[in-house]
Amino acid sequence: MFDADIVITWVDGADPVLKAERDRYLGGALAPLHGNGINPHRWLCSDELNYCLRSIANNAPDVRRIWIVTDGQIPIFSGLPPAFSAKISIVDHREIFAGYETMLPTFNSLSIETFLWRIPGLSEHFIYFNDDVFLTSPVELADFFTATGPVMRGKWVDFSHLPECGESRDEAALLNHYNQIEAASLAGYGADHMFASAHVVHPMQRSIMAELFASHHDQFVRNSSFRFRGTAQFLPQSLHNHHCIRSGLGRIHESRDHIHVDADESGQWTAQQINGFLDSTDRANMKFLCINDLPAFERRFPDTHRWIETAIGN
Repeated sequence: MFDADIVITWVDGADPVLKAERDRYLGGALAPLHGNGINPHRWLCSDELNYCLRSIANNAPDVRRIWIVTDGQIPIFSGLPPAFSAKISIVDHREIFAGYETMLPTFNSLSIETFLWRIPGLSEHFIYFNDDVFLTSPVELADFFTATGPVMRGKWVDFSHLPECGESRDEAALLNHYNQIEAASLAGYGADHMFASAHVVHPMQRSIMAELFASHHDQFVRNSSFRFRGTAQFLPQSLHNHHCIRSGLGRIHESRDHIHVDADESGQWTAQQINGFLDSTDRANMKFLCINDLPAFERRFPDTHRWIETAIGN
């Protein structure tokens, strides 16, 4: 029994109502915003959600429930078995921000992730997906949780060499680094020795997030108040991981079983390399694929959608 839920955040940034609202808050910002936090690619949609859901249906069909967190939108998905579709529920931001509605609307994934654990009916064990993360091989509960806590993917790093940041700094590639430093600091770790969470699936426990919320209430509320992503925020799943490591819960996954394709690094790939990987025995060892900024990637590689179909098992 796959006794865990999956939570996916999704937005269709082309929705004219949301776009008008987003533009209004962008235009009314009282302070400079981080360039990466307002990059239009954060809201672009290229059927990632359908691929994500179909990858779960193919490789984790026994998952308990799937929750899709949106801002007043109802996504359209296709090609899913009826029994699997019945497990999917749509959750509005207003549900997870209950009691903190003044923080809405938000256009910030970190603010939303701060309150994901408050989904009504969410199971104790849940796995957080961005919609650009896909399962590429069959998985089981042991890939995500041990008897004591989550299976964490990432690596130990020294980020102490990074320049000090401010709200208006525009180090696009470093925004996630600063967000993880903030999370590590809350858990008592310094930038010189911290666990950088990989951009992949994030197994989490609802009770742990509730405990952290109680311990760091003011920081959670502040984190949720940023309408656009900023360097002063913490990455909630990174805080969860650091807390688990410090408390001796779960384990760090030692071998690499995921691929993260960053659009900024797409120039390091060739069509021949991608085709070669899909046909290789190494692919059997990979269970997760993340393609950041899929629209940009498919502009470089017209076969991208066919490759994803192959990778997720269609």
